Amino acid sequence: MTEKRGRCLCGAVTFRYEGPENWRAFCHCESCRRQTSSPVTAFVGVPRTAAEVVGETLAAYESSPGVRRSFCSRCGSPIAYESDRWPDEIHFYTAALEDPEQAPPEYHVHFAEHLSWLKIDDGLERHPRSGQ
Repeated sequence: MTEKRGRCLCGAVTFRYEGPENWRAFCHCESCRRQTSSPVTAFVGVPRTAAEVVGETLAAYESSPGVRRSFCSRCGSPIAYESDRWPDEIHFYTAALEDPEQAPPEYHVHFAEHLSWLKIDDGLERHPRSGQ
């Protein structure tokens, strides 16, 4: 099986998962933009049973009811998104992977919230909301 690994900026938190991702996508929602201070972010959704987070205990922020955004309590790097809507999945930030090139996004979600000045000409499908 293929194993992928990732970590926070300072290395205090690492994560890994085995097997293929359930999905890979860009997210344009305002909450993700504010959490990452970037115009767009990318995630991989993986089965919770295939994932492991080790090292420092993650800090978490409940950005809305049933949604937790986890980050390293030492350096602040965003690590994961978890939602009661998808209890069997954990969503890792693609850019936190050791090799993000191995997990290119397949589509865009929450494109209705995208920033008009960000032009991405990748030909990928765009979903106005979640897409799942």
